[in-house]
Amino acid sequence: MAFYKRSVFLINPSFQLRFSLVVCSLVLISSMVYPLVLMDFFNEMVALHPQLKGNVESAKNEFILFLFVLQILFIFLVFIVLVFMTHKVAGPIYKLKTHLANIREGEEITPVVFRNGDHFQELAEEVNLFLETILQHQEQDFEYIDEVAIYIDNLSSVVPDDKKPLLAEITRRLSDIESRYKKPL
Repeated sequence: MAFYKRSVFLINPSFQLRFSLVVCSLVLISSMVYPLVLMDFFNEMVALHPQLKGNVESAKNEFILFLFVLQILFIFLVFIVLVFMTHKVAGPIYKLKTHLANIREGEEITPVVFRNGDHFQELAEEVNLFLETILQHQEQDFEYIDEVAIYIDNLSSVVPDDKKPLLAEITRRLSDIESRYKKPL
């Protein structure tokens, strides 16, 4: 398996960014509980010790600001990690899509290879088994086409002359079918 490294991390930006933003939003919403609990805690402290009101208000404001900055940094870190994680999902899907499109455009059928560490390695294995099966069936079909071509060639010697163009057309079409899939050596 060849080693290669992708240098573009936003393979499918709409999926990767949307997924990352949704998860970051959920983290942000769930983290909003902590400031509410802390505000309640500071209010209880003031209620229990009214003489500390100035100090508690100052500490509360500084602590909330500190938590806000920490939360922004954490959300940014989560976002970056999610972009890298979704890269390991979007990359293989992009690679598979490109590989299949190339085969459809006439390139040789070769196994698809994902990078080490990419998710869905089992998908690559299943696609490779599928492609191998197609190649085996194709080879069996080509063998049969070759047999039919020999039968037609043998028939041409006993068929009346008015039917020979039909046999020639059948032979030509069989050759066309084979040439679509076999590259000249």
